[in-house]
Amino acid sequence: MGWLDKIKQGLKKTVQLLRTDIRDIFKAEGRLVDESFLEDLFAILVKTDMGVQAASQIVEEVRSQFFSRKITLEEVLAEIKKKLKALLQQPESPIRMAPSGPTVIMVCGVNGCGKTTTIAKLARMFQDQGRKVVLGAADTFRAAAVEQLTIWAHRLGCPIVTGAHGSDPASVAHRAVSEALQNGADVCIVDTAGRLQTQYNLMQQLSKIHRVLGKQIPDAPHEVLLVLDATTGQNGISQAKHFTDAVQCTGIVLAKLDGTAKGGVVVAIRQQVGLPVKFVGVGQQPEDLAPFDADSFVEALVEQESA
Repeated sequence: MGWLDKIKQGLKKTVQLLRTDIRDIFKAEGRLVDESFLEDLFAILVKTDMGVQAASQIVEEVRSQFFSRKITLEEVLAEIKKKLKALLQQPESPIRMAPSGPTVIMVCGVNGCGKTTTIAKLARMFQDQGRKVVLGAADTFRAAAVEQLTIWAHRLGCPIVTGAHGSDPASVAHRAVSEALQNGADVCIVDTAGRLQTQYNLMQQLSKIHRVLGKQIPDAPHEVLLVLDATTGQNGISQAKHFTDAVQCTGIVLAKLDGTAKGGVVVAIRQQVGLPVKFVGVGQQPEDLAPFDADSFVEALVEQESA
């Protein structure tokens, strides 16, 4: 399955909601664009969790182009697609690699967001590029988290650094980077404890890990990726804001996109948080991680005829 096919598969639930609901407000010969139509369209767009702001902008665009005219389903979908592409544009943001030595990537997010699986997918991606990866299991408060990441490390064949249950997460992160330096690894990915963005002490601990990594390698961590669970929709917005305040997140990985009809949340994240969406998770396998591209994402979201 190619990259675009994976995105289409991941967005299938959102596409079904969008196309089916919009199709339902049309008659066979089209529909007059009036206030009633625009209200219906707004309600459908909001259901994808793209947010009131984005939905309002799309509706206003349709109003300005077509008000008092009869239009077809395909015409309104084309207008939605054009506006979404404009709203989602972002600079190309691949992983920022260190100019020399290991690239350090810190991964954070709330409990259950798909963080561990995302780390495995990132590790697999780097391995496929011919890079040597070391993992650091700095979620020392949940034995299951260390166990899960260790299983992935063995499956992928990459070294992992762990610590005793309840030990200082920053020390595990420190040892993981030391391992990467000693063994000439290209990438060190550090897991952190899942936490709610409102838990002040845990967020402070996250800041400590960030500082420790910076003392070992200048400019480290080179990336701080926030994993958001797409199924939480708009709740991801406050998560992104709090985590960015604590550790200067550099990008977002939107996980579990295949399990939700709220794929529109990508739009809200871009508008309200401003962080680039770097990857989307579209399945449970290590290869199910797709780099985010706005145009391809919108094409898959709006144009999937088979949904």
